[in-house]
Amino acid sequence: MYELASVTKLLVAYGVLIAVEEGAVALDQPAGPAGSTVEHLLSHASGLAFDSDAVAAAPGTRRIYSSRGYEVVAELVENEAGMPFSEYLREAVFAPLGMADTELAGPAGHGARSTVADLVAFAREVVTPRLLHPDTVAGARQVHFPGLLGFVPGYGRFNDNTWGLGFEVRGTKWPHWTGARNSPATVGHFGQAGTFLWIDPAVGRAAVVLTDRPFGPWAKPLWSEFNDGLISQETHGA
Repeated sequence: MYELASVTKLLVAYGVLIAVEEGAVALDQPAGPAGSTVEHLLSHASGLAFDSDAVAAAPGTRRIYSSRGYEVVAELVENEAGMPFSEYLREAVFAPLGMADTELAGPAGHGARSTVADLVAFAREVVTPRLLHPDTVAGARQVHFPGLLGFVPGYGRFNDNTWGLGFEVRGTKWPHWTGARNSPATVGHFGQAGTFLWIDPAVGRAAVVLTDRPFGPWAKPLWSEFNDGLISQETHGA
């Protein structure tokens, strides 16, 4: 198994959305700072700082990437469901998808471990949902709170830092960890453990990469070249 780092957020968000469909929590339920909701937390619009309960902005005014926000929303689901969130995630997401080699072994923002095969199973679920209503997944892949300025870690500031519920939305951001050939509709996440997962509906292709080399300057050219190569193969019918 590989450490997923922030790719964990995709799995956690999916589990939270299952809790929403089950009625345990609601997207408009207050959570986090005053004025913030579950929706704000999942889309990094709550105003919470990256790794603490400090409030850096009013909810809905900035896209402040917050791992702490995922811990807060996981704690909410844990309390409402009456079971540890790691167990909830295993029963709601991992077991039904046959992800036997995946576990949440640490914080909800970055503490999962998994394999390529398991994440491919998860990507297939996102493309053709079985655990959630397709409209729920489509909504999660759309931009929430558009037009917010913010930073993509490692890539810089964007005036419109597009994000869905768990899923980063590629939009027009560049430079970016996906490739130049990825469409604006591409969604996914990368992690500081040298990991990423993306899904691009425009080309009908997804990619999962797991490494044990921490993200750094080495990754930027290699990831873009790799992703462009995948899409080029698709374009040429490979």
